[in-house]
Order: sequence, then C-alpha cells, then structure tokens
Amino acid sequence: MIRALRLVALLALSLTVIESSVTAQTAAVVEVIKNGSVVSMEYVLADEAGQVMDSNKGQEPMVYTQGAGQIIPGLERELNGLKAGDEKKVQVKPADGYGPVDPAAFQEVPKEMLPPEALKVGTLLTARSPQGQPMPVRIHEIRQTTVIVDFNHPMAGKTLFFDIKIIAVK
Repeated sequence: MIRALRLVALLALSLTVIESSVTAQTAAVVEVIKNGSVVSMEYVLADEAGQVMDSNKGQEPMVYTQGAGQIIPGLERELNGLKAGDEKKVQVKPADGYGPVDPAAFQEVPKEMLPPEALKVGTLLTARSPQGQPMPVRIHEIRQTTVIVDFNHPMAGKTLFFDIKIIAVK
C-alpha cells in the first residue's frame, strides 16, 4: 500500500514537472510580426537631407495591424519578421510610400476661392474630398488671377527614412 502511494506521488510529481516544462516552453514563444499581428512601435521619419519630418519617440507608440494596409506598403513589408525589442533603419522609395508626384493633382483655382493670408507658395491648407474627408493641399504657384494648388500627398515623390523600434507584437 505504501508502495502504491509512493508511485502515485511520483507520478503526480512527474506530471507537475512536465506541465512546468510545457508552460515554460509556451511562455518562451516569441511573437514575430506577420499578417494579423497588432504591432506597437516607435519611429522617427526623416527626409533625404536627414531632416526629421515626423516622430513619436518619447510619446505613445503607434499601433497598427500588419497586413491591413494601415501603413505605407514599403514600411509594412520591411517590418515582417521583426519582434519586440528589434530596431531597424528602413528606406522607402516613393513607389512604396506615398507614390510619385502626379501632375494631374495640380489644379488651377480662382484666387478669390482662397483666404488672402494663404496666398503664399508653400502654404498648406486642408480641403475636403467629395466624400468629406480632410485632405492636405499646398499652394504651388500664384498667378495673376488664379492659384495652382497641389493635391499630392505632402510626402509624394520623396524617399523616406525611418528609424523603427518595435515595442510589442501581439
């Protein structure tokens, strides 16, 4: 009888060791970025001259879902396979970012449609798309009675340089 109790105790102890081993192995699984992953990251975005254009460093991480088209394609592709703690420098050409500059996105509008204080080359304004979405526009050229407005994304035609740090992958 004592022998049977020892055997039961030994089996219970063995099962506990196996469970602990499986739990430790499961906890050691490291999530890598793949389609469907929810990714938190820090980034610094610079242009070709090294001028910082945008950053969330020291702020709340940016969160996106990999494969959902929530970030530009060139950046999304370069983040595949990374894991929390990884850092990477990524260069994104215009074709994989905001696209090339589209000449058809330059529109001529009468000067009186714009506020007088906006009539300076380079001024950024916000227009509304036909669906009511806000969209940035830039004053490209000022003529005698009209203004050429650029509806391209402000980063269209630019090679983008990102310094990325992955904070979390779920």
